Amino acid sequence: MERPQQQQQAERAAVVAIECVAGSSRAEEWGGDMLQTGDVVEEIKIGGSPAIRSPFKGGKSGIQKLLHSAYKRNDTSIEVRVRRCGGEAVGLQACIVPHGSSGRRQYVLRSIHDPNYAVGFVDRLESECIALQGSRSSRVVCALSTARLQDGYVSYNWEKKMEFLPVANSSCFLSMLILPKALDAVASRYNSLEDTLARANSWLFCSQHSGVPIEFMSVQTEALLTKISGETASATVNTGSLSDLSNLANASLYGFEDYHGVDIGVVKAVRLWYTAAAGEVAVDIKLQEGDTKLGFSISRTEEGFIYISSVDETDIEAASTRSGLGDLFRQAKSDSKLLVISRVSNEKVLPWMVSSAGAIRCFDTISLSQKLSLHRHAMKPIRIHVLMWEHLSGNSPTPSLSRPLPPSTADSPEIGRDGDSVGDLSFRFNELISSNRWL
Repeated sequence: MERPQQQQQAERAAVVAIECVAGSSRAEEWGGDMLQTGDVVEEIKIGGSPAIRSPFKGGKSGIQKLLHSAYKRNDTSIEVRVRRCGGEAVGLQACIVPHGSSGRRQYVLRSIHDPNYAVGFVDRLESECIALQGSRSSRVVCALSTARLQDGYVSYNWEKKMEFLPVANSSCFLSMLILPKALDAVASRYNSLEDTLARANSWLFCSQHSGVPIEFMSVQTEALLTKISGETASATVNTGSLSDLSNLANASLYGFEDYHGVDIGVVKAVRLWYTAAAGEVAVDIKLQEGDTKLGFSISRTEEGFIYISSVDETDIEAASTRSGLGDLFRQAKSDSKLLVISRVSNEKVLPWMVSSAGAIRCFDTISLSQKLSLHRHAMKPIRIHVLMWEHLSGNSPTPSLSRPLPPSTADSPEIGRDGDSVGDLSFRFNELISSNRWL
């Protein structure tokens, strides 16, 4: 009878036990080689001090005082030995770290082998510890059901990473914003979303058919806010049933009333994403003393793309010949493609919007001719990017791909082929094919 009584007294005795505070990054606390909740603390050794064995004076509070003193004297190395049912002993090498708010600061032990794993101390009856050790399987299941993935922010060197782009600090994603066609002069009514999508499709198809080397990527609707009033507001804001809401799916304009009673309209435009068929290639045009012309002319397609329309092949010393632009032009002509200029001094010169009246917003050839000609007069090298239709092979011309040149700020009168006069040619947005601009 004496042995069962001693065992019962032992089970009712208070001990200092382990409490898992933060799990291992590899969940090794469930493998048996690391301390687990319910392990009974047998021995603590702080730094070079003698080991302290159980029973611990003051229980958890006494151990916290020891940890506080050690932390204050910067002696944070600690070894802990625990025991489990069956006499199994496990040890942990850790460091002492504060845990919790400064008002009720406690100290925990963080494993030196896995900083994510941390344990603390708690007062428990030994019978409770035995029950916890015996319930390991159920606790694993419980831990699995409550485990949550953590997220956070990590720093990223954007400036450095963006230098690795094909065109430094600029994306290769190109887009065209198509506004819905207005049905009246005051733009109070618009064609349907399906009509806008069809116009986007038409613009892409016609661009490709004319020889512009681009490929479709994606299409999306884009909401643009505008102020509406009168009949437009009453027709679009007052939706009283689910059937009314379903009708908005193909509508290009719908409205709502804000908290101040102002009627706000939402115009659904279409954003067409596209990209160069085979990327962009940089062409560096380096100028020399005596250059009287660049040796090429530019035009614009009906869809708003500026392209090299001709190259002077009679002058082998022209800047266009030295840069390899003439070779690219001949290759494009042979493949029935247009040599489209996508950037000048790293600035995009592609069309970017279609208005509600149907006009395409793009760059004009006169101002671009002026800028390129001023480069020649100032003897400043020019970097242009062209859209490629196939990847360059070993036998193809390979224009220079040095670091980007600083953007040019010149914007003055155009230089014609043989002089400084523009002539009687004028730029018109509705022009089907712009007249050649010789540089």
